[in-house]
Amino acid sequence: MLTVKTAELYDLSHTLANTLLAECEYPWLALPKIKDFILEIGKTLPEDEYYCIEGNVWIAKSAQIARSATVNGPCIIGKNTELRTGAFIRGSVIVGDGCVVGNSCELKNAILFDSVQVPHFNYIGDSILGYKSHTGAGAITSNVKSDKSLVKVKVDGGVIETGLKKFGAMIGDFVEVGCNSVLNPGTVIGKGSNVYPLSSVRGTVPPNSIFKASDNIVSKH
Repeated sequence: MLTVKTAELYDLSHTLANTLLAECEYPWLALPKIKDFILEIGKTLPEDEYYCIEGNVWIAKSAQIARSATVNGPCIIGKNTELRTGAFIRGSVIVGDGCVVGNSCELKNAILFDSVQVPHFNYIGDSILGYKSHTGAGAITSNVKSDKSLVKVKVDGGVIETGLKKFGAMIGDFVEVGCNSVLNPGTVIGKGSNVYPLSSVRGTVPPNSIFKASDNIVSKH
């Protein structure tokens, strides 16, 4: 059984975006709302814990930001999070507590739950990454179809119309994505699953699975 609903993919206690996502049966419904949500919740963040920088940027005082990192608002960077050399936050991004955004990584219109690691040369666009998920070096979320048509989510032999032109991937809690993998538009990866390096992933990967190829997805149990 493929599981693509918010409650099936994520433990919402591990993100500042919990109230936003709790209102969304499917997590991709939150994508068009991220910007406004940041502008709303940013104003409520405690001044003794966060710097508020011009451009609607809120950065936790315990975060480590490399001098060469670029941070555009609106965005929130969580506590004890590290933005490494050349990290590029394009805007409309929530990065949780204890995260790593590494060398030359680019984030745009995305939510990273707490303890997410995107350490090396990753592009994360119009996507949500669950608690303690990790992308290997060079893994990217492709967020626009080549024909520019609206993205659909494939599930149980059918499709769910999203109405979105830009939609990367919904990555569940504890997911491991292998190096140089491409998650094609509308990909959903269930909790606790692993994706082999050099994979091209389309559709939905069940929870607690190993994606070896599109025709070779095996259960961990």
